[in-house]
Amino acid sequence: MRSTLRIAILMCDELVGNPKKEHGSIGNFYRKFLETGAQKLEESGLHKKPNIKYFFYDVVIKQEYPNIREIDAVFMTGSRHDSFTSGSNNWILKLVDFTKSLLHEQSRVRIMAVCFGHQIVGRAYGETAERNPLGWEVSVTPITLSETGKRVFGCDSLALHQMHRDVVRRYPASVEKLGHSDRCEVQGIYVTNRVMTLQGHPEYDATIACELLERRRGSVLDEATYRDGMDRVHHPHDGVLVGAAFLWFLIKD
Repeated sequence: MRSTLRIAILMCDELVGNPKKEHGSIGNFYRKFLETGAQKLEESGLHKKPNIKYFFYDVVIKQEYPNIREIDAVFMTGSRHDSFTSGSNNWILKLVDFTKSLLHEQSRVRIMAVCFGHQIVGRAYGETAERNPLGWEVSVTPITLSETGKRVFGCDSLALHQMHRDVVRRYPASVEKLGHSDRCEVQGIYVTNRVMTLQGHPEYDATIACELLERRRGSVLDEATYRDGMDRVHHPHDGVLVGAAFLWFLIKD
C-alpha cells in the first residue's frame, strides 16, 4: 500500500436539509463515513489506520473527473437521480462511460460505490438498472450474504439502511455476488482487488433515514411503506463494519 491512499469521491448529488447543515457537502459526508471505517479498522486490530487523502469531483453540474494516474480508488456516492436515465441527463452517461474505462482499460484503480453508484457500476458491466417491480426498499434491512460476502465482511449476515426503488436487474456474469435481500437480488458486487459495491446505504444513520422518510412521505412513499420504514429505522445496523470493509478492500493485496 502507498504511504498515502488517494481516494477520489465522485459526488453524484448534493445534500439538503439537516445533513447539509451538518456536513456541508456530500463529499464531506462520505469522507466522514470512510474515516469512521478507517478508525474501526484500527480498533479491530486488523490494520493501522491508513493515511488517506481525499479529492472531490462534482460529476453532475461540473462533470469533472480525476486523472486516474493520480488516484488509487474512486468512491461513487448515492443520489436522488435515477441511474438508468439518459437523454437530457448526459452526466449519467458520462459517468457510466468513465466507469467502463476504469473496468476495461485500467486495472490499478479500485472502485467503490453505494446505491446509485452501485447501479452505475452494474450498467458499466452491461446490466440493466430499472424500477423495482417490488417497490421501495427502505430503512434497516437484513441482507443474506453469499459465501463471498461472509468472507468480505467477516460475518454471516448484514443489516443496512436502504433507500431505493431502483435495482440492478441481475448480477453481471464476471463478478462475485455479495448477497441479496427479500426485495433486491443484487445487493453487492465484488471483484477481488478491483470492485466493491453495495445497494444499501452504510453511511446512513437513523437521523438521516428519518429525515428522508419524512420528506418523501406522501409523495414517492405511500403511507404503508413510510410506517414500515419508521418501525425499523432505529434497528441496529452494520454501517461502520462495512466502512471498515471498504478500507480493508483498498489496503489488502
